Amino acid sequence: MYNTDIPSRAELPSTRQLIRSTLIAAVSAVVLLYTVVLPSEYGVDPTGIGRTLGLTEMGEIKTRLVKEAAVDAAATQASNSEPTEASAAAEPPKVAPATSPMADKAAAQSTSASQSSSWRDEMTFTLSPGQGTEVKLKLKEGEKAQFSWSVKGGVVNFDTHGDSMGRSVSYEKGRGVASDDGELVAAFTGNHGWFWRNRGEVDVTVTLQTGGAYSDIKRVK
Repeated sequence: MYNTDIPSRAELPSTRQLIRSTLIAAVSAVVLLYTVVLPSEYGVDPTGIGRTLGLTEMGEIKTRLVKEAAVDAAATQASNSEPTEASAAAEPPKVAPATSPMADKAAAQSTSASQSSSWRDEMTFTLSPGQGTEVKLKLKEGEKAQFSWSVKGGVVNFDTHGDSMGRSVSYEKGRGVASDDGELVAAFTGNHGWFWRNRGEVDVTVTLQTGGAYSDIKRVK
């Protein structure tokens, strides 16, 4: 025989109380989603609170690391699957295009470098194996910034990108690169710059030179 007290009907919560508690829980979940979860996990900050609390940068780094890991995995898989002699023989010869995109980029970078005879700012920093860092410029939509960076002691993976109030864009990515230069044109008003990571086994030194219409420059991490 169980000596359990059965609550009376008056002690049980009413339907109105249950609905009110459910609504409060749902609203709290939505608030946490937009102010904490989205900024800290995905770098998306529609309210701006995540950036104030420092959660948005953490989410951006997480997202960038996931993309970088996916690129590394794809590159490893491609290097392990070399074509056989039969498939190579069956493949028709490729005709080189009249103009090469790489040649066009090299010409644009050369022109940009010649126009940037004097730089506004220069930064030098050292990255240990596995370490990453980011430099951001504040640009208005359509404004241009010239840049040139080089690595001493090795190579780095990089991502030239922009972000502002939930918007983001990736201009260019590279793996195992020793230098890059050119002109960055802001797709929208906000932060635009570079993220570098040292995937080597020794320390490397990165030197960045910038010029142009940006209003501020800072190293994030």
